[in-house]
Amino acid sequence: MSNPSPFFITGPTASGKSSIALALAERVGGEIVNADAFQLYQGLALLTAKPARADRVCVPHHLYDVLSPEEGCDAQRYREMALPVIAEIAARGRVPIVVGGSGLYIKALSHGLADLPRGDAALRAELNALSLDEMVARLLALDPRAAENVPLANPRYVQRALEICLLTGQSQSALRQTFAQTEPAGQGIVLHWAREALYARIDQRVHDMIAEGLLEEVRVFLAARDRSMESSPAMPCQAPLQLEKAIGLREVRAHLAGELTLDEAISAIQQATRRYAKRQITWFKREHWLQTICLDSQQGAESVASHLIDLFPCLTSPNPPALSPSI
Repeated sequence: MSNPSPFFITGPTASGKSSIALALAERVGGEIVNADAFQLYQGLALLTAKPARADRVCVPHHLYDVLSPEEGCDAQRYREMALPVIAEIAARGRVPIVVGGSGLYIKALSHGLADLPRGDAALRAELNALSLDEMVARLLALDPRAAENVPLANPRYVQRALEICLLTGQSQSALRQTFAQTEPAGQGIVLHWAREALYARIDQRVHDMIAEGLLEEVRVFLAARDRSMESSPAMPCQAPLQLEKAIGLREVRAHLAGELTLDEAISAIQQATRRYAKRQITWFKREHWLQTICLDSQQGAESVASHLIDLFPCLTSPNPPALSPSI
């Protein structure tokens, strides 16, 4: 039996993806599947803006807190985790709703993946020692077209693209052409806010995170990490490649160490989050298969969910189309 297609809800951070997905799932009998790279990991629920526990009780949520901080993950591994979850949800007559802002993970489900090599620990350690500018220079030397398909301001994507070039001896742009040549599986949306409104939401969310206990959450996480490293000094932790790159961790750690005032840390987190949102917006502008849904502060999640049901008959169809197999 073929794997069913999910409905995708994407967009930049703080755009309201989780609340809209919850409202939609309640209306159509759906279950939510995470497509945020950092929310896959255990811990730092506030920092990574995971759905509230109460929401996760109301509607089943999948692929949250499924990886330990020491584990690595890439788009291939994510796809391998998500496909059976989506199939199992649909087999029970429910609607799989994939929610997140990690563009490459979304792409892995919607278009499949080229036959790209898995990560190499030794090579990643070598690349980790390079600055972003150094990695970009090496990538463009090997693949001049990378500027067209890799967010060059995002160290994680640049590192992976460079890794692909070095491990295969080929241009990663050529290998990724399968994305452009493959029809997307399923339908979905990208949420859009006027930039100033989105930035205001981002700034407010950072204040809310602080009020809800972000400083203590990071303090506990760092203490546990330090104990783990002390007990296993011979086992290098992979977390810096993943969870420790979550926006805000570095800034809160600097505040806890007395290097930044709280106001300075908050401002730095807000600025970093706005930059990340800008990169996400740029990524999703290229995803023409997604329908743009424009939002403003007058629209609640329930009204948006009703609008989506009217727009997309697939949300109430008993036989959604199949996901394409891996390429």
